Amino acid sequence: MNLKKINPNLQKALIENGLTEANEMQQETFSTIKSGADAVIQSAGGTGKTTTIVLSVIQKLEKTLDESTRALIIVENKEKVLKMEDFFLKYGTYHDLSILGVHDKGDIDYDKNIISLGLDVLIGTPNKINAMFSSAGFNINTVKMLIIDDADILFRNRMDAIILRLSNSIEKTQRLFFCSQITERVAVLAEKIMIEPTFFEMEIEE
Repeated sequence: MNLKKINPNLQKALIENGLTEANEMQQETFSTIKSGADAVIQSAGGTGKTTTIVLSVIQKLEKTLDESTRALIIVENKEKVLKMEDFFLKYGTYHDLSILGVHDKGDIDYDKNIISLGLDVLIGTPNKINAMFSSAGFNINTVKMLIIDDADILFRNRMDAIILRLSNSIEKTQRLFFCSQITERVAVLAEKIMIEPTFFEMEIEE
């Protein structure tokens, strides 16, 4: 995949899965995300937002560390948790990152035990993530990337308060919103919790 200074092992895995060319979103956002800057990325459904999230996290974290969660990804529902997990397994073939997906129907005690052993990437639904971090006493300040997928949908469903609370619990992290539309709620929360966010609006091809 033709992205500047992409990790060679990540590039190899992407090519093996048929991703030889970066799309517009990946080309436009890769350097900004890699730099650690906050951003809001708007693109229509089916344009590779999940792939962009996964490759950006793998690029940033590179290898496992024996500590608490370093990337926290909030998604809409169980189906999207499982999809994101699957993408990490495919594109992270040559990396040893530890991944856990949690959702509202999972066993919270089991999930807490896994996290306590050390975890690189935690993917979950807002309510489950909120319940885990509010009751388990984990050190959330190890989170280097806080990523909200389908931010417009989650905020429309009144999940913005949970995101705000999680964000305020982390002293320093990169905050990324991915959405199909930059709604007023998305813009307001971005300005509230992000540091000089960059807004990317991908044109919808006819």
